[in-house]
Amino acid sequence: MTDTSIISVKNLTKMFGDFTANDNLTFDVKKGEIFGFLGANGAGKTTALKIFCGLSFPTSGEVKIAGFDIYKETEKIKKNIGYMSQKFSLYEDLTVKENIRFYAKIYGISKNEIKNKTEELLEKLNFSHALNERIKDIPLGWKQKLAFSTAVFHNPKIVFLDEPTGGVDPITRRQFWDLIYEAAENDITVFVTTHYMDEAEYCDRVSIMDAGRIEAIGKPEELMLQYNADTMDEVFLKIARQ
Repeated sequence: MTDTSIISVKNLTKMFGDFTANDNLTFDVKKGEIFGFLGANGAGKTTALKIFCGLSFPTSGEVKIAGFDIYKETEKIKKNIGYMSQKFSLYEDLTVKENIRFYAKIYGISKNEIKNKTEELLEKLNFSHALNERIKDIPLGWKQKLAFSTAVFHNPKIVFLDEPTGGVDPITRRQFWDLIYEAAENDITVFVTTHYMDEAEYCDRVSIMDAGRIEAIGKPEELMLQYNADTMDEVFLKIARQ
């Protein structure tokens, strides 16, 4: 792991019986980057993400997250990261306020700080009027923004986002990415998985996975030049056809 790398992955392999979900992954993510982990559904993105978050162990390989070893220091990793899952991030039967308070307490934030930061957050998101509404009663776009905001509420070193914009409209997706840019400006490294190839162009660097392997990695503009493509969608199609 170099001085500027906050995620270091070397020869990571994850197997389920005879099936190889992650095949010899090797890459680094620099501090403060927005790093896109791209690929079609079933490419192995979520499996790798669970390992990086300390929720699963590799079959083999070396992984360091924020300087901590994935095998020996998972609790330290969990204290230094935020995580927004693909399908579950908020409790539907709790209110907006209750969800924020719940996650803040998990992260060990004091009562006074929770109160102040909650007010700031709701004002920034224009959610103040929805403070006491249950999550199941608010629009999906609001849920996504709130889920992301709770994931970075404790100012982690890294936030892992698993398909964060799935199912939302293009305008909400763009607004969500504004929140990602803001987090990066606050020195939070953003690691985001997505199967929307146009979102790759919002990232500093991306990797493209296919069938459990990383087939390409680099800046979006470099990959488009390398594959003689006008869009990242074209890059992905050329890689998939290979």
